[in-house]
Amino acid sequence: MRELRIPESGPKRRLLETAEQLFAERGFDMVAVRDITGLAKSNVAAVNYYFGSREELIRLVIYRYATPIGEERLARLEAVEKKWSGKMPPLEEVIEAYVRPLSGIAKKTNLPDAGYHMLVGRILSLPGNVFPQETELITQSAAARFIRVLAKALPTVSGEELIWRTHFLTGGMLHLLVHQDEPRTLGEAAGTPTMDAILSRFIRFATAGLREGLPVEQAPSKGPQATFDF
Repeated sequence: MRELRIPESGPKRRLLETAEQLFAERGFDMVAVRDITGLAKSNVAAVNYYFGSREELIRLVIYRYATPIGEERLARLEAVEKKWSGKMPPLEEVIEAYVRPLSGIAKKTNLPDAGYHMLVGRILSLPGNVFPQETELITQSAAARFIRVLAKALPTVSGEELIWRTHFLTGGMLHLLVHQDEPRTLGEAAGTPTMDAILSRFIRFATAGLREGLPVEQAPSKGPQATFDF
């Protein structure tokens, strides 16, 4: 198994970026080695020469994108815990810490914004056993940290219910990334918002969904009834 190192330039970098483009557009299962080398105008044996195999190339793509997302999630969730130590953290702030890192490295690749987010969605939809070990450990640590902090934000929700609500949130998040153009097929009213704006909508939606079924806090009474409770 080769060391996971992102090439800075040269034919290996060109093959990597070509593969990322095709994986974003078609998905991992629909892209063959010949598709990559053909578009990159490289010898058909170049993928094996530079990466060892198609599978190792995919591992490098996963490592490049999923690892920094997991690291940023952990850092943001740790910051939320420290900020609200001993208190109940705001639910929206917890979700924000988990969702915003999806756009964290968008400007560090040559992919267009839509292609980047589509590739991230496809990567995070893959089973964990195809992830490099380091990336899988970080990804799982971030997920466990999220559930732990989420439990502090939703102290009355059972552990079982919390896991299912997290599962639904993750499913919605991945669908959003991979199928981000679908709303526009429903009508022009969907507009052309940026991914930052879309993620803001998703965070508000997810916050409401995770709160579903919880008792609503009543605002304190004003006026005379604040003193005389009839």
